[in-house]
Amino acid sequence: MTTIVHISDLHTGYTQFREDLLLQTIDEINEMKPSAVIITGDLTDHGFYREFVEAKKYIDMIEPTKIIVPGNHDARNIGDEVFEDLFGERYGTLELKEEAIKIIGLDSSEPDLGHGKIGRLQKKFMEEEIADAKERGLFIIIALHHHIISIPNTGRERNILSDAGDILLALLKNDVNLVLSGHKHVPHLWKMKNTIFSTAGTVSSMKLRGNTCPSYNIIEIDNQYVEITQHNSDGTEKELTQP
Repeated sequence: MTTIVHISDLHTGYTQFREDLLLQTIDEINEMKPSAVIITGDLTDHGFYREFVEAKKYIDMIEPTKIIVPGNHDARNIGDEVFEDLFGERYGTLELKEEAIKIIGLDSSEPDLGHGKIGRLQKKFMEEEIADAKERGLFIIIALHHHIISIPNTGRERNILSDAGDILLALLKNDVNLVLSGHKHVPHLWKMKNTIFSTAGTVSSMKLRGNTCPSYNIIEIDNQYVEITQHNSDGTEKELTQP
């Protein structure tokens, strides 16, 4: 059994950013000792350098192996360049060799825009990495900020990937195991064919919809079986299952 934690949408710099909740989550992660932590963007609220520095301070406290991709808020105010300065490449891979898992991180952000896009070059990169993983029999996880399939209870759809159709087709054709995203602050799970699409809530801000609370997801992988649990900041948990 492999445990992976998925957190998203820290929003450091936001007036209602909750440092206490983020520190609580970091303590829980370090105690849990997962094989990896996947962070799917919106580390900051405005993409300012000082916000990235603050976000890095917290992320550096997370002890397990991490892969981080930016969100649309991180691409504001030349934040995409700052992200590279402090965290490295905006897309790439993390391979968990003992667990036979490959995580492919994609940058879906566009400078100063809310909507997302993968684009031709990243799509080619993604397909090449998927082909390599399939050849070696690895479990494949795609991580990006923007959702590919619309999420219920999030109001009018405005910020889906502009090339969502092309990316969705590529993922389904290749039987990718798991796709993780954030962005809407609403945990949800869809399953299409053999692929699970899971979104995480905001881990440490009060940008919430309805009577919800900040949360993160715990992913348990046993061979091809996947179980995803939403862990809420109030200590409650909820298993994410397809409606």
